Amino acid sequence: MTRQHDIPSYLVPKENNPWSVYLEQIDRVTPHLGGLARWVETLKRPKRILVVDVPIERDDGTIAHFEGYRVQHNMSRGPGKGGVRFHQDVTLSEVMALSAWMTVKNAAVNVPYGGAKGGIRVDPRTLSQGELQRMTRRYTSEIGIIIGPNKDIPAPDVNTNEQTMAWMMDTYSMNQGSTATGVVTGKPISLGGSLGRRDATGRGVYVAGCEAAIKCGMRIEGARVAVQGFGNVGGIAARLFSEAGALVVAVQDHGGTIVHDGGLDVAALLAHVAHTGSVVGFAGAEDSIAPERFWSVACDILIPAALEQQITKDNAGQIRARIILEGANGPTTPEADDILRENGVLVVPDVIANAGGVTVSYFEWVQDFSSFFWSEEDINARLTRIMRDAFAAIWQVAQDKDLSLRTAAFVVACTRVLQAREVRGLYP
Repeated sequence: MTRQHDIPSYLVPKENNPWSVYLEQIDRVTPHLGGLARWVETLKRPKRILVVDVPIERDDGTIAHFEGYRVQHNMSRGPGKGGVRFHQDVTLSEVMALSAWMTVKNAAVNVPYGGAKGGIRVDPRTLSQGELQRMTRRYTSEIGIIIGPNKDIPAPDVNTNEQTMAWMMDTYSMNQGSTATGVVTGKPISLGGSLGRRDATGRGVYVAGCEAAIKCGMRIEGARVAVQGFGNVGGIAARLFSEAGALVVAVQDHGGTIVHDGGLDVAALLAHVAHTGSVVGFAGAEDSIAPERFWSVACDILIPAALEQQITKDNAGQIRARIILEGANGPTTPEADDILRENGVLVVPDVIANAGGVTVSYFEWVQDFSSFFWSEEDINARLTRIMRDAFAAIWQVAQDKDLSLRTAAFVVACTRVLQAREVRGLYP
């Protein structure tokens, strides 16, 4: 039974779906926390929420205002860490949930960060490059009072990239009076970025998928893969699976859904998307299908790598995959989780499956502080080792306690967070 929660005064009830999903996930893990459960309310209240106005002058001389957010959920284990997204549907509820999932994710892979997230409610496709820069810089200045290399370190997310991070780093540095490369991660290599960071999230999805396949007795070579979202996460994961001999048989993005039973040419599709902005019109596709039919495509591995709440109680029963790898944050609702488990589908949750990005962001942060940079081979090897170790620990908890991988991941992560909270105590 879904528990009813008091809704904070700053949330409108009908708009708090992502936060409600997170709260239900915390309810499911609470019985497994032992004596630490006395601290569990800590996880249900963000430490700090900043809502800012972001005004800019448009190219035509008019003034536009956008809503900006930065939420720091929990910093018991270290500075805040989490991306910044630019999207027309961004809400405070969504950013709160994303920041909380970052807390869990960072603890699940045991990097010394707390959870944070940010965003601006804007459709970036409606802005020129100059307008995007002005908006990014104003937003950075507005949240500058709570971010910093030792306080909260933003990174790219939906519709943001290396250029966005360069503008953020420069703005923060100008306001501080000195260059602070460690204030953001996911930067260009020329500004202290890390080799391997661009592919890290997709690579982490691939590594987690390989570990899950081993547990399920599945061979990657010849496995059929379907991918929702073909950006930096889904596209890279698809490329790595394809290079390992898997067949990417279906891809869906904002433009449409394409299929090829014999496997799409992923390299050619990536080039097509880079040129046109969508998978639609790809000559190597066998057919295009209605968006809702994507979920019933016959496949072994399904990778939702778009936005939240894509797999629901309405479509979970249609899924024919053996393994779901959550490349996106929060793509599966709790009701869908239950249906998938009943149907024998193994869900590798977002807090482990897509943790490759924050893991290499951690590497970037360390490299910036030390001014000593590692090779891409070294970074990929370290990433693979951390992802494998984290997956193994979560798998063992799931087996020992007969839990889903999601609840097991929350057990591991929330235990680490609440242990830190307990030993630190309350101040004052």
